Amino acid sequence: MLAQLGIAGVAYNLVVAIVYAYDKRQAKRGGWRVSERALLGLASVGGAAGALVGMHASRHKTRKPRFSVGVPLLLVVQIGGVGAWLYLR
Repeated sequence: MLAQLGIAGVAYNLVVAIVYAYDKRQAKRGGWRVSERALLGLASVGGAAGALVGMHASRHKTRKPRFSVGVPLLLVVQIGGVGAWLYLR
């Protein structure tokens, strides 16, 4: 079961990174964008690692403090939560 959770987490974070890259592409094209609320929401429910990778790979939202500070903080909290869960189970 632990392996399946890990695979699901990696897959989810990959999707989050793709969404960040998609939003950057839409920003360049002037197309329909993904809202900041949705981007942060994806990061906050387990996708902070993918969000951070997507932000830096596409150079997107890296200047906004809500993202440049908030996403790394979410990542620390998520890593701590996983660590605590693994320790306590």
